[in-house]
Amino acid sequence: MVVGSYLKDPAEIYARSFAIVRETIDLSAFDGPLGDVAVRLIHACGMPDIVDDIAASDDFVASAGQAIASAAPLLCDCEMVASGITRRFLTAGNNVLVTLNDARTPQLASDLGTTRSAAAVELWGDRLAGALVVIGNAPTTLFRCLEVIAEGGPRPAAIIGCPVGFVGAAESKQALAESDVPFLVVHGTRGGSAMASSIVNALALVKAGGQG
Repeated sequence: MVVGSYLKDPAEIYARSFAIVRETIDLSAFDGPLGDVAVRLIHACGMPDIVDDIAASDDFVASAGQAIASAAPLLCDCEMVASGITRRFLTAGNNVLVTLNDARTPQLASDLGTTRSAAAVELWGDRLAGALVVIGNAPTTLFRCLEVIAEGGPRPAAIIGCPVGFVGAAESKQALAESDVPFLVVHGTRGGSAMASSIVNALALVKAGGQG
C-alpha cells in the first residue's frame, strides 16, 4: 500500500479544519459567540448536517460562559465527557465532576429503581446550584436533572444537552428545550461526549477572548 502525502503540521490541520467548517456550512442562524460554539461542535463530530439540529436559548452563551468564568463546577454525566474537556482552557480552575462511578451510585440506583446515570444526579447535591451541567451520554441523567429542578431543587446556570441514543435522547432534549433553564441541545438521536465537551471548550475559549 502506498500512502500519499498528507498534512503533518498540527497548527495547519487545526486551522484548515475550522476554516472548512466556516466556509462550507451555513452558520447564519447563530449569532456571534454561538457561531463559534457551533463550529467547534461540528468539527468535533464531523457531521455538517448536524447544524440543523443545534438549538440554544438566547441566554445560553452568557449564562454558561459566566459559570465557567466564575469557577462554577462542571457536572458531567460520564468520564468520557470529562476527559474531553481541555483543562488548560479552564483558566478559572473549574472543578470537573463525575459521580457516575462513585462507590455509592450502584446501591442508590437500586434503591431508587433507576439507572446509575440518573442516580448519579442525586450525588451532585447543592453543587448543582449555579453549575454548568454537561450531558453527553445518558438521557436519564438529563431527565432526572430536570426533575430535580422542577421539584424545587438547586438550579444550574445552564445545561448542555447532548445525550445520544434511540430511547429517551430526543425526548429528554425536547424537554430541556421547553424548560426555563438556559440550554444548548443537539436535537434528535445524535449526541455524544465529543459534542458535549467541545461545547465547553468553545465556551471557555470565547470567554477568554479566543475563537471557539
